[in-house]
Amino acid sequence: MGNPVPVAIRVAINKGIVIPALPLALNWERKLDERRQRAIIRYYLDAGAGGIAAGVHTTQFAIRLPEFNLYAPILKITSEETDRFVRSTGKPVVRVAGVLGKTRQAVRETEIAGKLGYHAVLLSLGAFRDSSNSILIRHCKAVGEIMPIFGFYLQPAVGGRKLDLDFWTEFAGIQNVIAIKIAPFNRYQTLDVVRGVVASGRADEIALYTGNDDNILIDLLTEYRIPFENITVSKRIVGGLLGHWAVWTQKAVKLLESVQNGEFDNNTGRALALAGRITDCNAAFFDAANNFKGCITGLHEVLRRQGLLEGIWTLDRKERLSRGQKEEIDRVYKSYPELNDDSFVADNLDKWLS
Repeated sequence: MGNPVPVAIRVAINKGIVIPALPLALNWERKLDERRQRAIIRYYLDAGAGGIAAGVHTTQFAIRLPEFNLYAPILKITSEETDRFVRSTGKPVVRVAGVLGKTRQAVRETEIAGKLGYHAVLLSLGAFRDSSNSILIRHCKAVGEIMPIFGFYLQPAVGGRKLDLDFWTEFAGIQNVIAIKIAPFNRYQTLDVVRGVVASGRADEIALYTGNDDNILIDLLTEYRIPFENITVSKRIVGGLLGHWAVWTQKAVKLLESVQNGEFDNNTGRALALAGRITDCNAAFFDAANNFKGCITGLHEVLRRQGLLEGIWTLDRKERLSRGQKEEIDRVYKSYPELNDDSFVADNLDKWLS
């Protein structure tokens, strides 16, 4: 069933890694800036990210439109750069491809990802706004016949839909589901995913990743203890596949390492204070004040300040920073200088752009 996941990749996913959601690099003509696209990928890999997700929301869903036709090119560039890194370092890199649309489109995108050497697809269900669980599961199984699936609970504000406990229980029962990105930005719905995975009986086989950019550190520190068939199952969110981790990535890697090393275990106050600072930064980057309208351009602005992007252009000419968003990014930069990795980027930028 589908492409098998290499052992080293499966081990990395289950241990927990940083997977940035890849932004799209464009020039002033709003055409692909391949040099800077490769530089961003090199930045993530040198920063210690264990994987990259391409063709996802942060990459802009519009890459699929015929007038742009960038889905396969972006996946190919990402695959080439990760291959180069693996050859030179011997370190495994998890490649995740975003897949969306109704079944015909999703299958076609999954086949493209498989041919380009991706390990799993991040399956968005936003195209099935009002469909029943049975229709959703049938769709997921069709994709899972081709490639392993990274489930995806995307918040409605940026194109997702509500998915209930029954859906997650049945979804987790699909044998080619290997992980789930939980990104509803909602604690109740996050718990639905965890409970569904446990109820499926596959809690030991499915890795959970936070996509809750508003709750990153708390997600990583929380141990869920779910009653199941007369026992209590312990389940944790082990890593993150995040738009927020598309910037300041080196510090994200250090954060996850700190969690995994138990550095916060006996210092709840430090953890909660840091969690609040990270969420405050995310509010600025993602434009929470304006219902996330500037979530992509906010990330672009940070990368532009670091020199990785030339500008904040997107495929949709209407997308821009919201009123006051630039000032909010200024504020968090000034308030939390320890959270950025500007010096790391500055030391390596010329190499990545060469």
